[in-house]
Amino acid sequence: MLNRQVSIAPMMDCTDRHDRYFLRLISPNTLLYTEMVTTGALIHGDYKKFLAFDVAEHPLVLQLGGSNPNQLAQCARMGEEFGFDEINLNVGCPSDRVKAGRFGACLMLEPNVVAEGVAAMCAAVKIPVTVKCRIGVDHQDSYEELQNFINKIASAGCNVFIVHARKAWLNGLSPKQNREIPPLRYDVVHQIKKDFPHLSIVINGGIKTVEQVEEQLKFVDGVMIGREAYSNPYFLSAIEEKLFQPTINLDTRHEIVEKFISYVQIQLNNNVKLSSMTRHILGLFQGEKGARLWRRYISENSHRENADANVIFQALKAMESMQTPLII
Repeated sequence: MLNRQVSIAPMMDCTDRHDRYFLRLISPNTLLYTEMVTTGALIHGDYKKFLAFDVAEHPLVLQLGGSNPNQLAQCARMGEEFGFDEINLNVGCPSDRVKAGRFGACLMLEPNVVAEGVAAMCAAVKIPVTVKCRIGVDHQDSYEELQNFINKIASAGCNVFIVHARKAWLNGLSPKQNREIPPLRYDVVHQIKKDFPHLSIVINGGIKTVEQVEEQLKFVDGVMIGREAYSNPYFLSAIEEKLFQPTINLDTRHEIVEKFISYVQIQLNNNVKLSSMTRHILGLFQGEKGARLWRRYISENSHRENADANVIFQALKAMESMQTPLII
């Protein structure tokens, strides 16, 4: 059974395989998710590219976007065959593109469709099938409606719900605004856990500190962290120390950089662009002296022709020169 105490949210254009490898260097125990992958992309596109990951990323969840039961079942099987530990269905993303494709948050308005998809996936694979949703959508946001949604999907075979503690507006707000403007309602998610004690309930939304994680774990089974894990990734080391490995010396930022460089060198040999990897490590030194220089050096040099891992070495060297006190 997967440890769901702390997980990292699936984030489009963020949690690709390079970011996940990097995050795993910082946090050995958090549960990682892929970016959302649509069923159409897997069935009609380069599925090997979408499903590729390093074994070090385990435990790892594949998040799918879709609504057709047969296609969801097919893609769930593909995920299981590739070695993912779990399949998650996105019923929370509110972007226009997602709405047009009939997946994401708009599916909360169609619980029967979600239930059919979940049932099909559960029948197709042996690994767990979970759902990530909101507390409501548009004007369908009463607690009773959320209860009915959870009950129907649970009856289809889903035992784990990751609930973003905000409602979603399908029109008028951008995805970014939908992460910020609708008020957080942690109390709603806490009540869902009380009313469905047999289900595993994970809370998501606005959680940025170890103290907040610990507080939420008093009421729910797990906490999902979003943007903070991307903009300030070393924050996860505090999670590790507090919740998972209090007696183990975790890697320093510099040690993580050294390990990530080894990974980068391998990927460069596979024709992966340096910038597609270094963009994920810009926030590693957030709050440290020289962090701005670290970000600027990498940003300005990773896109250059023939850029290699030496860019990271030089960025680290430049930052360390600022941290070394002058001896007079």
